[in-house]
Amino acid sequence: MNVVEVRVNGLILEHKSQQNIVILRELEGERILPIWIGPGEAQAIRRVLSEEPFPRPLTHDLLVLIVEGLKAKVTRVVIADLRENTFYASVFVEREGEVLSIDARPSDSIAVALRGKAPIFVNEKLLQPPPAQEEEGAEPAEEAPHELTEEEKAEQLRRFLEKLNPEDFGKFQL
Repeated sequence: MNVVEVRVNGLILEHKSQQNIVILRELEGERILPIWIGPGEAQAIRRVLSEEPFPRPLTHDLLVLIVEGLKAKVTRVVIADLRENTFYASVFVEREGEVLSIDARPSDSIAVALRGKAPIFVNEKLLQPPPAQEEEGAEPAEEAPHELTEEEKAEQLRRFLEKLNPEDFGKFQL
């Protein structure tokens, strides 16, 4: 299996279905992986991304604290497969040279990786090309192409995701 390192590119609340979608994007390219996740996991990921402090450890914080308390470290997360509309991931924990692979939901894995500052990898076969730029009228050939701002890219991605069927990429049933 070829894996590609990714980062969390964003967290979106899809307006039609009120579903949370975490967007993973490859570090060295443009391909993405949208994953529909539950509200609890979305909140856990959002808190880390926004560096929002919380007075007491939440579940994902607690898990990382326990791992570290056992003198171990979360070394990486791998989202490896999609079967029957469900993504499969593993959290890799290392202690004294031994590595343990733990089956986990991608949403929990991402939240743990962000807290443990561990890299996230995705099976290359799961990555999708970025949304194509929509043509809104032809530009004269002599003009340089318009470079999209981050806001325009986010809006373009939002429109792309609204057209997708969650079952095409996997969806977590809580």
